[in-house]
Amino acid sequence: MAIDQTKVQTRDDARPILVLGAHGKTGARVMALLQAAGHAVRAGSRNALPAFDWNDRATWGPALEGVSAVYIAYQPDLCVPGAVETVSDFYQAVAKAGVRKTVLLSGRGEPEAEDAEDALRATALDWTIVRASWFFQNFSENYFLEEIVAGEITLPEGLAPEPFVDADDIAEIAVAALLDPEGGRHGGQLYELTGPEALDFPEAIRRIGQAAHRGIGCRIVTMDDYAAALGQAGLPPDLAWLVIYLFKTVLDGRNTPVADGVQRALDRPPRSFAEYLARTAPTGIWGAAS
Repeated sequence: MAIDQTKVQTRDDARPILVLGAHGKTGARVMALLQAAGHAVRAGSRNALPAFDWNDRATWGPALEGVSAVYIAYQPDLCVPGAVETVSDFYQAVAKAGVRKTVLLSGRGEPEAEDAEDALRATALDWTIVRASWFFQNFSENYFLEEIVAGEITLPEGLAPEPFVDADDIAEIAVAALLDPEGGRHGGQLYELTGPEALDFPEAIRRIGQAAHRGIGCRIVTMDDYAAALGQAGLPPDLAWLVIYLFKTVLDGRNTPVADGVQRALDRPPRSFAEYLARTAPTGIWGAAS
């Protein structure tokens, strides 16, 4: 079903803000925060009106027409082949449409994501980059959720601790940057976003089980066995490649140190994994919580 833009624009006196990846973890949160504050929003997705599709450049102009700012979350990830070239061309479309304010969601530790950042810096746009670690919500909104609910998660060996970050923090920073006046506090800023501590996956799973009051196993296998298991589970080859690439690249230790991006952007510490557990476990999403 197409999204009726008249139902997501709440202020007729404001040019809408285009949110790409409107159904994703951060995009949906950015949309919700903007709407709650009464700002006009345009969902950037293939089932919106006007539609937006990264693979159909004819949709870019109509989606950008009349907007005041744009939140860029590339799907499925900036590391996939051709992504940097596509987003670089999209920056030019943004400039051609007369849009100045641009916020890019980038991936911490991904060389290709840094190439996309460099391409944005080279434009005349008023840009902000939010370079994020892996999200807390990967444990509760997809990716690992099904296995956690089943009671055991399988992971490849050799994964370094990761300072997971709350998608709510990312969205709050993105909204602040989207609403920032041109030349304001967030213009030309790169915020490297992490949580306050790095956790390895077995420890994160242990804490989730503790919060949910149930046992959740964590089985570690070789990377080759893990890749084979993805194929046996029916994951499409391109998505299996992406998962293995991210595990080998992002989780090799380069991202383990915490960063101060949330503090710099919001003047407060990042939300902790304990805070995430305290509000998520009572929903019952992980099973036998109470």
